[in-house]
Amino acid sequence: MRSFILACCVLLLGLALGPSSPAYATDDDDVDFEHFGELDGALQFDDRPLKEPLSLPAWFKLSFLDLGEDLDEALQAGKRGLLVYLGQKYCAYCKALLTDLDEEETRAYLLSHFDIIGLDIHGDRTVTDLDGTETSERAFATRHRVNLTPTLFFYDDRRRLAFRLRGYYPPYQMRAALRYLAEGYYRKERFADYLARAGEPLRVEGRLHREPFILAPPWMLDRSRIPADGPLLVLFERPRCHACDILHHGPFQDPVVRERLWRLEVEQLPFDAELPVVTPDGKRTTAKAWARELGLFYAPALLFFDEHGREIMRVDSVVQLYRLRNILAYITSGGWKEYPTFQAWRRARGVPH
Repeated sequence: MRSFILACCVLLLGLALGPSSPAYATDDDDVDFEHFGELDGALQFDDRPLKEPLSLPAWFKLSFLDLGEDLDEALQAGKRGLLVYLGQKYCAYCKALLTDLDEEETRAYLLSHFDIIGLDIHGDRTVTDLDGTETSERAFATRHRVNLTPTLFFYDDRRRLAFRLRGYYPPYQMRAALRYLAEGYYRKERFADYLARAGEPLRVEGRLHREPFILAPPWMLDRSRIPADGPLLVLFERPRCHACDILHHGPFQDPVVRERLWRLEVEQLPFDAELPVVTPDGKRTTAKAWARELGLFYAPALLFFDEHGREIMRVDSVVQLYRLRNILAYITSGGWKEYPTFQAWRRARGVPH
């Protein structure tokens, strides 16, 4: 009976939303492991806490951490705005980003268009936000719901937080983000649309990876009317996606990760497909339209929702085993109910940075 009801629901959704694409498949027998050059090193590294603390590069701006003053100085110097780096001293992802930014051409381009300052999300220095609010670095990070490090904030000439990047991205996407901001494209289009225009057309043919803990369609994710028993994980993925290959053949094979994934409702959506979806907050849409509405551009993207369909956090950047284990512990333990961010939970639990 449940299968019959679900089949009827997806048929009705299909009629309402139009014909769907056959991009989704249930097996994984033709995964294409292409060589992606610089992506290999960027996507695969040991993400355990560093043994030696990081220090900010000498070319970061020295600052009294008054963001309004720093932004004014950047604009007076003819720059596009202010970048704020939020990191941790023992964060492997932060080290990877700082290494990429220190590449000669990338650094020269960044400094010609922006001033950049650094904050420690566990630090006690006083930060003055654009609205005049004074907090510690730690409280600033919590106030702005910083779950992952490194995080980059961009403040523009309209004196607003205009763009943010959560986590570590491959160098080509980081360079694209700098151009997207420096050339003003952020004012007129989403970063995902900018990347799609600037790069090669995305290939949507092929099959997604399948795992036994992933539920089969239809994607009736509505939790707004009847609360679910526990959190939901929605995986947005693409066929023939190198980073998706790494996630499934690496972290998803870890016994601890798999045990925690089994404790969640896990759904998998093809990033670019016109397939019907009812979102956790009850909206009827398609996988492609929902991904665009969410502002997603990196695959795989992992989005976590609570029992009522509200987003808890997302991981739409490079993720390795250590980080994924801890995020799943934060979600499955209910830590998100007590602590507003993943980083606040880690700090309270004494989880190494």
